[in-house]
Amino acid sequence: MTPTLEARRRAFPFRSSSCNSPLAAWAMFAVLAGTLSSFGAGEQTVRYHTPPKTTHPIMAAQADYDLPSLLVRKDGSRIRTPQEWEARRQELLAEWTHILGKLEPSADDRRWFGDVTKARISEQVTREGYTRTVLTLPMETDFDQSYILLTPSGQGPGPFPAVIAWTSTTPDFTKPEEWWGAWLARRGYVVLCGWSFIRNYREASQYRRNVNEVVYQRFGRWAPLAKMVHDVRREAEFLRSRPEVDAARIGFMGFSLSAKTALYVAAFAPEIAASVAIDPHVALHGATNYGEPWYLDWGRPFADIRTPEYPVAEYRNTVWSLLDADPGRPGFEHNHHEIMALAAPRPLLVIGCSTDLESAASSDDRQSIGYVNRAREVYQLLGVPGRLEYAPLTGGHRATGPDLDPHWQAFLEKWLRQDKRGR
Repeated sequence: MTPTLEARRRAFPFRSSSCNSPLAAWAMFAVLAGTLSSFGAGEQTVRYHTPPKTTHPIMAAQADYDLPSLLVRKDGSRIRTPQEWEARRQELLAEWTHILGKLEPSADDRRWFGDVTKARISEQVTREGYTRTVLTLPMETDFDQSYILLTPSGQGPGPFPAVIAWTSTTPDFTKPEEWWGAWLARRGYVVLCGWSFIRNYREASQYRRNVNEVVYQRFGRWAPLAKMVHDVRREAEFLRSRPEVDAARIGFMGFSLSAKTALYVAAFAPEIAASVAIDPHVALHGATNYGEPWYLDWGRPFADIRTPEYPVAEYRNTVWSLLDADPGRPGFEHNHHEIMALAAPRPLLVIGCSTDLESAASSDDRQSIGYVNRAREVYQLLGVPGRLEYAPLTGGHRATGPDLDPHWQAFLEKWLRQDKRGR
C-alpha cells in the first residue's frame, strides 16, 4: 500500500542538525565544498539530454526541448500545493505501473515467494569491527540468491541502521563489502551486500542471456527494473526480521547497474528510508542503455500494451510508446525526472561522475542536471529541497574514490544514523 503524503512526512521529519560526530561534520563539509564548486553556468537547465546517434528521427531533436514540468497538469494548470501534488503523484504511479507492467507480484504470482527470512549460512568469520556472514536467501521458492551480511561487532547490541548494497554489471556480490560495506559496518551499520537477479537467475539466465524472457514466462510482463525493486523489498523484509536492525532505518545504495535500480527503489520501495545512486546516468534516452531487455525492454511488443496508432510502426504496443506520451514532441515525457520526484519526500542522493563532459557513455555528464532540477521542483514544493542531493563530480565512471566517498558517507550519516525515535 502506498503511504499517504502525511505518512511520508512523519517518516522523515526535519532535522535541525545532522552532523552529530566529527566524521559526519568533516564529511558534510567535503560534500558541500565539492558540490558547490562543481556547479557551472548550466545548473538551472531543464533540457533533455542529447539522444543516442542511432535514435529514431522522432527523438532526434529532443535536446532542443525542456523536460515537462511536473508541476504543470496535462490541461496546462499549475500544481501549487502538496495536496495537489499528491493527486498528480497518484496519477504518475498508475502510469508508471503500466509502463513497468507491475510493481509487485499478482495474487497468483505470490505462490512463487515464500519466507525470505529463512537464510542458509555457509560461512562466518570475524573481521576488524564486524562479523562477515556468507548466506543465501530464498528469493523465489526455487531460486536462492547469494549475499554477504556484515554486522557490527563490539559496538553494542543495536538496533543499528542497515544498508542494502548491490554490485554493478561485472564484479560479483562480494564487491560492495570492499567499496562501501566495511566502512559502514565498522561504523555501526548492518550491510547486506548483494546483486541484481539479472546477474544470476533461474535457468542459468542473466542479463545477456534471456533473463527478461525467463521473468515473463513465469510472471507475465514485469520489467526487470521493476522486479529488481521487488527483490530489494524482499531483502528489506529479511533485514527487518533481524533484532540488530532498526526497521525504520534501512537504506539502499548502488553503482552503475544498481544505481539505475536505486532510482526506482527510491520511487517505489517505501521500506527504504534513503537511497544512493552512484553514476546511474539519469537521462532515460541519453548515452546509456535503459532500453535493453534486462532493464525496461522498451522495443518488445506486449499484448497488454495497446498503442496501435503510435506513429512509428516498429514501436507500436511497446514500452517505448508508453514513455513517449506525446509523439508530436521529441523526448520521452515519462522520464527519470518523474522517477526522482516520485521518491519525494524520501531522501535521495545522485552522484554523477563525468560532469566535466557534455556527454559520457553510461555516466552522468553535464546534461544530467536538467533531470535533477525538474525533480527538485517537487521537493521544493513539499518544503524539503535538501532531501534531493546531487553531487556533480569528474573523473569518470567509478564506485568509490577520495572525492566521491564523502558524499555517500555524509548522506547516510545524515539520514540513517540518527535514530528517528529520538534516542
